[in-house]
Amino acid sequence: MVESEAQGRLPGIAPVSVVDIGSNSIRLVVYEGMSRSPTILFNEKVLCGLGKGIAVTGKMDEESVGRALAALHRFKALSDQARAATMYVLATAAAREASNGPDFIHQAETILGRKIRVLSGEEEAKFASLGIISGFYNPDGIAGDLGGGSLELIDIKGKEIGKGITLPLGGLRLSEYAGGSLSKARDFARKQVKTAKLLTKGEGRTFYAVGGTWRNIAKLHMEITHYPLHMMQGYEVSLEEMMLFLDQVMTARDSREPALQAVSKHRRSLLPFGAIAMKEVLGTMKPSVISFSAQGVREGYLYSLLSESERRLDPLLSAAGELAILRARSPEHARELAEWTGRMMPLFGVQETEEESRYRQAACLLADISWRAHPDYRGLQALNVIAHSSFVGISHPGRAFIALTNYYRFEGLHDDGATGPLAQIATPQFIERAKLLGGMLRVIYLFSASMPGIVKNLTFRKSSNPDFDLEFVVPPEYRDFAGERLDGRLQQLSRLTNKRLAFRFE
Repeated sequence: MVESEAQGRLPGIAPVSVVDIGSNSIRLVVYEGMSRSPTILFNEKVLCGLGKGIAVTGKMDEESVGRALAALHRFKALSDQARAATMYVLATAAAREASNGPDFIHQAETILGRKIRVLSGEEEAKFASLGIISGFYNPDGIAGDLGGGSLELIDIKGKEIGKGITLPLGGLRLSEYAGGSLSKARDFARKQVKTAKLLTKGEGRTFYAVGGTWRNIAKLHMEITHYPLHMMQGYEVSLEEMMLFLDQVMTARDSREPALQAVSKHRRSLLPFGAIAMKEVLGTMKPSVISFSAQGVREGYLYSLLSESERRLDPLLSAAGELAILRARSPEHARELAEWTGRMMPLFGVQETEEESRYRQAACLLADISWRAHPDYRGLQALNVIAHSSFVGISHPGRAFIALTNYYRFEGLHDDGATGPLAQIATPQFIERAKLLGGMLRVIYLFSASMPGIVKNLTFRKSSNPDFDLEFVVPPEYRDFAGERLDGRLQQLSRLTNKRLAFRFE
């Protein structure tokens, strides 16, 4: 295989592809490679509806099977064209339950040239939970993965997972079983959810919602509430607000609400049934918050293939470090900033939580990714890249903090029209902390020229001079870095923190 001259890809890893054969859709995802936070190179789905009719006939619809097999021919060609070194193929509810499932699997394996792993309901729940573990930092709650044919539920705490269960509540199946009747669907869902005893252990914890129909419910909620960051991973809604919203979704088929146009026509018809399934689950579980996940069975399966040491890595810091390698002038300098700012924060009265420390480190790793942009747009580019990158292991307020930090680092410690939308998401403390970190970076970058070797030799310390609170201590060999611009940046930080700051060369 001839290597591409492209430098925008991580070295030393080969692409892998996953084909996910579900009851509603078949999807091909090609990832850049096996890593703690894999980046998607190519992604395509076909809504075949393999599960259509199974509830009545026990068989997959022949027309749907034909469309699925045609899609698999294309997916095999795309996977080969993307230079995927390995292809993994997973199949879920429709393939395992339909009487013609074995014949379909045989044909599919012939087309793909790969053995297909038909997941049991318990395995599906397990890999969905691993998808949550791979995408959330120390998750604590119950994951629910709603597919076209089934709903998998499993308890998660940290990296520990419980025994998964599967319920026949997939959106497509529930719709067909109820013949379009919402009341019949609600009665059936309520009866099934009552058997899910594990939900009683979820009160006050988080419900992690996985699956295309539920993600589209979240997308609709974003549209209706004019949420400024259309980023699915980690999008959170309180229980009370979600329960009220689900009532609206159940009648959305008769609504002319423009926000519905954000959801595909095919998915739109399943939204009310996905809402019914979710409302019954939430009503029984009583979580404190619903958090939506862009990661599911596919990502969980890849996560399961990593070594134990790779699984222990922080997904956010791994992804930020990789982006620094791809786009920063010096990744080593970025790592120096992450370590240095951690030592300096206590001097400014900041005692970080573990989460805040992670976000600060990520902000430093990403502080130089927009250097190739025109100077007038480096702050805006950094803000947009960070806000809209597919990071995992991060909350939306945390994402806003990192993006704002790097905007302030370039544009100054003030707010304007560019910061307004993200400021709505970040907490007041995160905004204050972003300005502090941005101010520190504005000072330190004037010494380093974005190259390693100097930062570790600089420090703030308490001043013995009663006229000052802190001194920025600079070794004498760096005396030539002194200048008006540096003085201005230090005084800007002084005004922000209400601390009297001064340089000291020694």
